[in-house]
Amino acid sequence: MGTTLLFDRLDDDLRRSFDISLVEYEILVRLSERDGQMRMAQLADALAHSRSRVTHTVGRMEKAGLVQRTSSPEDGRGIVAALTEHGMDLLRRAAPVHVQSVRDNLVDLVTEEDFAALGRVMGAVSDHLVTAHPEMEIRQR
Repeated sequence: MGTTLLFDRLDDDLRRSFDISLVEYEILVRLSERDGQMRMAQLADALAHSRSRVTHTVGRMEKAGLVQRTSSPEDGRGIVAALTEHGMDLLRRAAPVHVQSVRDNLVDLVTEEDFAALGRVMGAVSDHLVTAHPEMEIRQR
């Protein structure tokens, strides 16, 4: 319940201030971390969302001028999502507001020891889920 409430608050803050969802913000962040572009399939994997959900969300973002989609220059078959200047500008403005919301609604509410314990717990959960993910088994073979 706590994570749902936290994500809802972070989403509400971004929607209220910048008219973007938490998922859209995360897409902007992921693209900015990859020199402004990523293959759609890699983006879906990085977000742990279905490809159809990411395609739908990126489509909305493309209409808003935040990203654009093109064919992959590597093979011409894959689709690449690229951050536009407008998308980068929005990310620069939204990031401090998002960081403050994370601090207000999570980081500053608990002791340093509790936050470190939470990090260890989520690390163990992530390690388990990544190892148990069916697509990870295919990649490791």
